[in-house]
Amino acid sequence: MPHASAQQAGLPLFGRLANAVRSYSQRNWRLVLVAMLALLHVAVLRGVADPWARALLLAHLGLLLLWQPFVRAEQRVSPLQVLLLMLGALLVMLWLDWWLLAFWVVVLAGLVGGKVYQHTARWQRRCYLVVFVYLLALLAVVILPEIAPGRGIEPEIRRYAEYGLPLLFVVIAVLPAEEQPAESAQMIDFFYSVFLTLTLVVVILGSFTLMSLTRRPYIEALATTVLLVGGAVLVIALAWNPRGGFSGLNVFFSRYLFSIGLPVEKWLHYLAELSQLEAAPQRFLGEATAALARLPWISGAAWRTQAHGAGEEGHPSPHAVDFESGPLALKIYSRYRISPALNWHLHLLGLLLGEFYLAKLREEELRQSSYLQAVHETGARMTHDIKNLLQSLNILCAAATREENADAPEVHALLRRQLPVIARRLAETLDKLQRPEPEPEVYVPAREWWGALVRQYRVEGVELSAGSLPAEARVPRVLFDNVANNLMRNALAKRAGGEAIAVRARFDVGGELSLRVCDTGAAVPAELEATLLQAPIASGGGLGIGLYQAARLAESRGYRLTLESNLDGQVCFTLSGPAA
Repeated sequence: MPHASAQQAGLPLFGRLANAVRSYSQRNWRLVLVAMLALLHVAVLRGVADPWARALLLAHLGLLLLWQPFVRAEQRVSPLQVLLLMLGALLVMLWLDWWLLAFWVVVLAGLVGGKVYQHTARWQRRCYLVVFVYLLALLAVVILPEIAPGRGIEPEIRRYAEYGLPLLFVVIAVLPAEEQPAESAQMIDFFYSVFLTLTLVVVILGSFTLMSLTRRPYIEALATTVLLVGGAVLVIALAWNPRGGFSGLNVFFSRYLFSIGLPVEKWLHYLAELSQLEAAPQRFLGEATAALARLPWISGAAWRTQAHGAGEEGHPSPHAVDFESGPLALKIYSRYRISPALNWHLHLLGLLLGEFYLAKLREEELRQSSYLQAVHETGARMTHDIKNLLQSLNILCAAATREENADAPEVHALLRRQLPVIARRLAETLDKLQRPEPEPEVYVPAREWWGALVRQYRVEGVELSAGSLPAEARVPRVLFDNVANNLMRNALAKRAGGEAIAVRARFDVGGELSLRVCDTGAAVPAELEATLLQAPIASGGGLGIGLYQAARLAESRGYRLTLESNLDGQVCFTLSGPAA
């Protein structure tokens, strides 16, 4: 606030006084309104021929500028506004008569009536309603009898109005005040204000016409005109929004306003079909824009994108609407002058085209992401398989290169058994790398598969045991090879730190096949346990993409891979499913 005080101190005396008046009028707008109405009331009672009435009306206009609902009170007045104010003051001083005074009160009543439905605050709305009643009473009792074809108002009624209407000022002043932010702009319902003003003009002119044609007194003619106009408004309201489920005039008006009788539906239908047929965003945008330019009320359209350059269809015109949404900038040229409804339509069409284009961009990004994910998963699966094969080869090489095992028949028998298996698995891995289709499942006897697994991992110190294996039992070899190798290698990898980790595997064939692999190493971290088999995880020593892909493969074959136990010294995975 010191900065504001310094600015106030730097202003001349007149500027500081004006700021103080504006601030006071914002805080006490109700007193300003009462003073404005009081000056109007005194000026009307003194008559248009009294010079003091003109002076009072000028003061009334000054207070109106502080209350007015169009511009903020703290804004500076433009030269055009100054000219209009001077013209109004000159009109009041030179040509003030009862017709001009009646017109001004009608306009003021329209402004006040337009503010009634803009306030959600209950007491402010009631305050403006009292002001509106006062203006109508002043117009009907004091002003209109002065210009009516026949004077029909009794002097007693006018005298009662002179001293009774100011009581409404007291009501306005004593109504409870509600907080109104100083920075909030005052709003009026322009359509409602114009409608109310025209209705009052119709009532006034209609009552005067009825008095001239039927020679009725003023009060009777005014009451008859009010009843007729009220009945007409009621009929229009019922026709606009009838009860009983029937559509009214508002439906036809809205249909005309929002569709303008144009074939937008055909373009929308074409846009929906094009989005299903055309996958490339650039070609989709070009064809959709060309279809948009073929509408009868559009002469052309131009578009510009960040990723696909720019393009143009049709012919430019002086009437254009610019639309920009994210990566798309669109300009639509109209054959006709742009009305508010047409401008709304063009923006709506641009919004729809922009949303479809963004959907195509996301679809293309999704395809690329899916392709990269497929490449990543295929590469990760092949890497995992090759890593397992390399570990098996390293074990065989270590056993064969030892001097004491150079001529041992057991080593030669191990090489003869394992090398063909490793060669077969390597051929299958390369085949999957060249042709990444889903690998067909092969069922082999359970005894044969378990015997090969025992021969492969017994030399690595894995404790293998099995229940009864019926001769007719068969297992899906691709699935069980993949899961068994993943589980075994992950368990054996825990020995890399030099710990004596025991690895046990058990295979059972009963009501269902069950392969259980356990180790005595550390448990899987709690933050990885929930997502271990549900998504790829980052891990430097296994337990990552291999287990995730093994779980997905088991799920696709109708089996379940679960983490049965996750405790230090007791980590168990189980693959189970129906026996073939």
